[in-house]
Amino acid sequence: MKKLLEQLRADYPQIAFVYGDAFYWSPQDKSVTYCESSNDPAVATWSLLHEVSHGILDHTSYKSDFELMELEVAAWHHALNLGKKYHVRIDQEHIQDCLDTYRDWLHRRSTCPTCSMVSVQKDPKSYECFNCRCVWHVSNSRFCRPYRLKKTVIA
Repeated sequence: MKKLLEQLRADYPQIAFVYGDAFYWSPQDKSVTYCESSNDPAVATWSLLHEVSHGILDHTSYKSDFELMELEVAAWHHALNLGKKYHVRIDQEHIQDCLDTYRDWLHRRSTCPTCSMVSVQKDPKSYECFNCRCVWHVSNSRFCRPYRLKKTVIA
């Protein structure tokens, strides 16, 4: 991964590379934080290409959970192309496993806590059920458990 990191630094000087505890893209700092995984160097390489892709694609923010999912798909698609450029083959199953974590997260957040119907997001912090009209609030964070706080509806 060190050689790839050197190549990425040279090819994308607009992106800062910072060693840390996990892989992530910071749009505020225009930086990719990375770590070296002794468990699976291939996964670390794929993660690095994915996060760099967020930077290259200038992913800065999202307004809905579904838009976040679209950004993740776009970053993985771009990472596949970057992989070709740097002679790295990214395993499709790994990509789908990563996207499944977002799909599962989105499904849990969008499921009505009253009747279990799946609905769409009303605004960045809430959903409304098509079936029972229940409104629930969700956390801003995509990294925490998807709590759903029901809003009391006064008729």
